[in-house]
Amino acid sequence: MASSFSSSSSSLKFTVRRCEPQLVRPAIPTPHEVKLLSDIDDQEGLRFHLPMIQIYRKQTSMAKKDPVRVIRQALSQTLVFYYPFAGRLREGPRRKLMVDCTGEGAMFIEADADVTLDQFGDSLLPPFPCFHQLLYHVPGSQQITDTPLLLVQVKYTLFT
Repeated sequence: MASSFSSSSSSLKFTVRRCEPQLVRPAIPTPHEVKLLSDIDDQEGLRFHLPMIQIYRKQTSMAKKDPVRVIRQALSQTLVFYYPFAGRLREGPRRKLMVDCTGEGAMFIEADADVTLDQFGDSLLPPFPCFHQLLYHVPGSQQITDTPLLLVQVKYTLFT
């Protein structure tokens, strides 16, 4: 594991260990094309990454499966159909945004947190406690161009 982060939100203390980020490419080659974004998507006020967290409890039917491997493989297969997400946002003349469908891949990070959902308490509603500590901050992501359009991070101990 490459990095470690400790957090304390009120009395909750935990450590997040992350592996190095890697790119997950589409499972098979995809079209290399440029897709112009709409004028609505092009607005200056919408040029930011939107972080979100989704929590799923471990299912007994998946007990013998590695969630990191399952999600990485599913992402690779999904990017075949949603291949623009494996590309990069580019800026053209007059700051027009476009997706360069390069097939470079989405960013994927394996992580482990030594905390369980039960330790967060009964209310897992926004604002989620420790949101920024749980999510990986992509270096250089203040700008939206020339960086991966999608980041998937899987923390598996958190889900038990």
